[in-house]
Amino acid sequence: MKELTLRAVLLGAILSIILGAANAYLGLVAGMTVAATFPAAVIAMAALRPVKGTILEENMARTTGAVGEALAAGAIFTIPAFLIAGVWTRFDFFRSTVLMLVGGLLGVLFIIIVRRTLVEDATLPFPESRACAELVKAGQGGETGARYVFGSMALGAVIEFLKNPNGLKLIKPYVKGILGLGHSKIVYLTGEGSVLQEVGKQGRMLIESPAASGALVGVGYIIGPKLASLTFSGGVFGWLFLMPLVLFMSPDAWDMVQAGKGSWVDVASSVYNAQVKPVAVGAMLVGAFYTLYRMRKNLAAGVRRSVADMRAAGEGGGVLRTDKDLPLGTVLLLIAALLIPMILIYNSFAAHLGSAIVAALVMLLAGLLFAAVAGYLVGIIGSSSNPISGLTLTTLLIAAVMMVALGVRGNPGVAAVLGVAAVVCCVAGVAGDMIQDWKVGHILGATPWRMEIGGMIGVTAAALTLVIPLALLHEHVPGGIGGENLPAPQAGLMAMMSQGIVGGEMAWALVLAGMLFSLALILLGSPSPMLIAVGMYLPFHSTAAIFVGGLIRWVVDVLAQRRRATPAGKDLVERIGLLLASGLIAGEALTGVATAALRAANIELPTVLYTPWLGIAVFAILAFVLIYYPLRQLALSGEVEKA
Repeated sequence: MKELTLRAVLLGAILSIILGAANAYLGLVAGMTVAATFPAAVIAMAALRPVKGTILEENMARTTGAVGEALAAGAIFTIPAFLIAGVWTRFDFFRSTVLMLVGGLLGVLFIIIVRRTLVEDATLPFPESRACAELVKAGQGGETGARYVFGSMALGAVIEFLKNPNGLKLIKPYVKGILGLGHSKIVYLTGEGSVLQEVGKQGRMLIESPAASGALVGVGYIIGPKLASLTFSGGVFGWLFLMPLVLFMSPDAWDMVQAGKGSWVDVASSVYNAQVKPVAVGAMLVGAFYTLYRMRKNLAAGVRRSVADMRAAGEGGGVLRTDKDLPLGTVLLLIAALLIPMILIYNSFAAHLGSAIVAALVMLLAGLLFAAVAGYLVGIIGSSSNPISGLTLTTLLIAAVMMVALGVRGNPGVAAVLGVAAVVCCVAGVAGDMIQDWKVGHILGATPWRMEIGGMIGVTAAALTLVIPLALLHEHVPGGIGGENLPAPQAGLMAMMSQGIVGGEMAWALVLAGMLFSLALILLGSPSPMLIAVGMYLPFHSTAAIFVGGLIRWVVDVLAQRRRATPAGKDLVERIGLLLASGLIAGEALTGVATAALRAANIELPTVLYTPWLGIAVFAILAFVLIYYPLRQLALSGEVEKA
């Protein structure tokens, strides 16, 4: 049966580029990405079915295409940190590409070493892999679901074009303003009760509406009501509690407004960036390590399996086609070869060869360890929940301590630390995606070594092109990366941590407050302190829109339950909703990149209306699409229990 064909690889490479760009945009806006396995599978089936493509060709195209999203997830968590930290003023195309390319290729090569152990482990459920395999099998019966993906992509693209500042500017995505909370008087007393001073205060709160965004609503729908609520709770705490508290207590806020340095909206935004964000960073730091701590048993098991499999690995001679990897000698040779450009890149950052070699060794060991860890965790919870930011943060701290010990400080030290983190983050993202794809291929009867080649082709295609949309977005979206429109929370965390340790610029008192807050959440039994911290970091209009998506998902689940959907019916509703939400994300993301390209070409479209009231219509349309079509398909399928 045909498998590694030119048309499958070309389709996969194109999907890798497109899905990588789309998820890069989403990660910068929302601080999270979604696994591209399902939309890539649907598009591959829709494209290859008319030309009589085989199921293994479809699997190859999906594998090659989905890895672009995984690389983008690793890249946007770290590469923008060079800009946020001030190491670069603009994207360094060459070094960015090398970091992504080497990280992606190492992700494929490292996980090859433990592929057989993880894929054949009966104790690992691989939930997303099995769901994708069932989707592909269902597609053999003629139902691919492509119309849901492409239809919602078109809807997401139209909405984005009408609301993007570089687009037609018909819909203003959100509104914000200052809400006065009344006048009050603070009386300071001595221990004997006499008045020391009376100070007049006026409370204020910066309020924002949910953003009329198909992508953010789609993210909320995919992660579900529980996780969307957790993210939103962080936004409520950061924006509706900490922000008014700081504005009320700060003696500087009123002075800045009175001096004409900005409106209350400007001052409140400045307070958020200077005083609330560091608290969120501290909370994210503890949240990331707590996430790893809760997974400690699985992490230890992943390391043990990795070491045992490395000892037992051979050349694979005489094995079945469906169990044959690239030769171990070839894999090790390629890993060694990739160390050379990394030493050169790290030397260009640190301007010290010894430090560059140490950085490369830290990258090698951490990458190998966390590739195995990521693969094992994906086998348990799926690629969408792969905690690559937590794994990367661990690497960053190790690398930062090493650079300080070697005397490499300032921007060179920050750059070297971020360079190590960037490669390891790409390694963990790609490794997790590849093991998920291998499991799908294992179920469908694919050839591992061919999928490994496909994965490396997909990584190469994405790495060579991904910096282009990143640069377009940074230079042509108001505020750039790290600003209000593209907050890039994980990259901001990486930048602040590397600067704080290496450059000594961290607001430690505020970071410590955030760490203690996250610790309190842990003691209270919060299910995900990390998500709450991310919600604190993101703009409120983003977390509110994600929450709306979670509410829509809750409505769909309740209605499906009331209609007595069978387990198969619930799976159908979930799958259709997932495809619709994925399409909304892809459509908005690709249009966001395209409109940035228009600005780069000095093409400015007219402002038609730009009113926020049309945003209400956007939410109504999104709710209708995400509720009506999954439930309609449930009714047509007949997958409901008889009364």
